[in-house]
Amino acid sequence: MSGSKDSDGGWRNFIWNSEKKEFLGRTGGSWFKITLFYVIFYGCLAGIFIGTIQAMLLTLSDYKPTYQDRVAPPGLSHTPRSDKSEISFTKSNPATYQKYVDSMHSLLQKYNDTLQTEELKFEDCGETPQDYINRGSLDDTEGLKNACRFLRSWLGSCSGITDKSFGFEEGKPCLIVKLNRIVNFKPKVPSNDTLPEALKGKSVKYLIPIHCKNKREEDEGKIGEIKYFGINEGFPLQYYPYYGKRLHSQYLQPLVAIQFTNLTTNEELRIECRVYGDNIEIGEKDRYQGRFDVKFTVNS
Repeated sequence: MSGSKDSDGGWRNFIWNSEKKEFLGRTGGSWFKITLFYVIFYGCLAGIFIGTIQAMLLTLSDYKPTYQDRVAPPGLSHTPRSDKSEISFTKSNPATYQKYVDSMHSLLQKYNDTLQTEELKFEDCGETPQDYINRGSLDDTEGLKNACRFLRSWLGSCSGITDKSFGFEEGKPCLIVKLNRIVNFKPKVPSNDTLPEALKGKSVKYLIPIHCKNKREEDEGKIGEIKYFGINEGFPLQYYPYYGKRLHSQYLQPLVAIQFTNLTTNEELRIECRVYGDNIEIGEKDRYQGRFDVKFTVNS
């Protein structure tokens, strides 16, 4: 019993030693000094951290990226998207292509004509390709930049206005294609020697053209006619550059609609589409850098 009392008194004495006036082995003065030390120490650490963050923020702009030297040329994306870029459906069964139709309607909602009527945000930039529109520098903080209107109706039979199924019901599916946004990027029109035979002889002044073809040799002759809708079947320069979300919040990317009007049914067909511009490179590792390929299977 005495051993238990001695043991019990040991830890109690450590918590509060009444003879030495110590709490947990330290006097009040000792606790004050060590507390003051850590308050100053961690206060200095917090000050250094806040100072470095503030110094870093001084080097950043709200309107443009500080560094863009590693930004790749814009990717080429398409809607509808699907797993492994495979679009397969049955013409007679709307359930098989409804998800594709829904994604295209969702994309085009903001391109409705009625949403582009506000004069302080949108302006007419012409229905033919024009040169870049200079709206000032990225450091200009005088207000939002106007955006060029891009009307959904310009996409013709792929606009979803007259044909709500975007051609899927008839086995003539559409794709909506856009160049991904890069702040202050100005695509350059291609030189004639870089164009494929199908585009040579066509005017590409102020235009980044797009062209699709069969990716596999065995699919040649199975793709049929390909129609392009939009402004001169490409991406016109007057929609560039893009000034970022702060200054160009209502910006609308130009679109190109591609309709495959005569795909061979009940076969897997590989189609590759790419854009042509002198500063738009094709990435070997990135399948969406300046191009994409998609596999269509149209079942009757």
